[in-house]
Amino acid sequence: MKIAVAASNKSGAAEVSPMGARAPFYLLFNEKGELSEALPNPFAVGGGGAGFAVAKMLANKEVDVVIAGDFGPNMVGALEERGLKHSEASGDAKEAALKIAAQ
Repeated sequence: MKIAVAASNKSGAAEVSPMGARAPFYLLFNEKGELSEALPNPFAVGGGGAGFAVAKMLANKEVDVVIAGDFGPNMVGALEERGLKHSEASGDAKEAALKIAAQ
């Protein structure tokens, strides 16, 4: 299982970002809670369509579940369209990933 967590920075000790599509980074964790990659989000700033673009980027990385503080309706639709699950969380990014992995 690959879990993407919207994060405030690229550190493994980052907090979950309150913004899904506009998060500065996405941290990719495996099912053991090990950080495998920190992705800068090129869609964090700019015009509309960030939710669709981020969903595509994460689907291309073969992510199974996306975690963020909040998701807009467009991003939820884009994630579901690609078969990605989503979950809202706050606090430590690694802990949020471990909670999902344990389910």
